[in-house]
Parts: sequence; C-alpha cells; structure tokens
Amino acid sequence: MITRNRVCLWYDGAALEAPTFYARTFPDSHVGNVFRAPTDYPAGSAGDVLTVDFTVAGIPCLGLNGGPAFHHSEAFSFQIATEDQAENDRLWHAIVDNGGQESECGWCKDRWGLSRQITPRVLSEALAHPDPAVGKRAFEAMMTMRKIEVAAIEAAIRDER
Repeated sequence: MITRNRVCLWYDGAALEAPTFYARTFPDSHVGNVFRAPTDYPAGSAGDVLTVDFTVAGIPCLGLNGGPAFHHSEAFSFQIATEDQAENDRLWHAIVDNGGQESECGWCKDRWGLSRQITPRVLSEALAHPDPAVGKRAFEAMMTMRKIEVAAIEAAIRDER
C-alpha cells in the first residue's frame, strides 16, 4: 500500500544507494519497493531505478532519480534525536566520515547533500526547560559546537561553565 503522505527526496542517480545507506545507519529505517523503468525513456534505459520507497528514522520517503536539476539544501533536514553521546557520535560519524560534511550546532550533511541535525535529547530538553536561564546556557554552549557534546550541555545546564 502506498503511504498517503511521505517525503519525496530528489537524487541524481542515488535513489537506491542513499536509502540503503540510511537503512544501515539509522534505527527504524528500511528500504522497500524499488521501481524500475519498464522501457527506455529520454533520460534513461529500461531497468534503471526510477523511485525507491524507504523509511528513514520512522519517516516514510520516496527517493526519486530525477537527475541533476535540483539539489538538497538546509531548508529541509531530518532532526535525529539521540539518547547519549555514544549514539550521537555514531550517527554523526556515519554521516561525516562517509563523504559527508560537518556544519554548526549539530548539523551535518550526507554525501548526497541531505542535511541532518544530530541532536541529543538532553539538548532539546534543556532548550525547553521551564527556567529560561537553563535554556539560555544550553543554547550558548550549543552555539560553540559542531558535533554536540553531551557533557558540555550537561555542564551548561548545571551552570558549570
């Protein structure tokens, strides 16, 4: 059954490669149906991958091999909540060390240009804390980081700067 609402992600020939990587990397992720061209067409040949159904971190997606016309940007990203530093580091390095790129404040980009926010739950909880001073300290600590360091966020929460 086709999902009623899903995210369509445009790739230049990597609509199967990227979801396969995501399925190996992120919990609650898998590759589903792969749809191939039934005949030759102006941009490709019979048997080429056209679209791929997949789920990444529980979100249903469709990968589309649409060609080079459009590129991913930071205007769209997946925010992945992590439980601890080990999970945070594993996911960050899976993206960055496999052709990806670091950015600021827990953001990184995979080798296909798709952005992720690798965000420890402790940071999200601190930013939503009822005491605005806690949120301010956690935010200021985050602004100095690329990959989020849980110990530094916890120290900011405790006001141990």
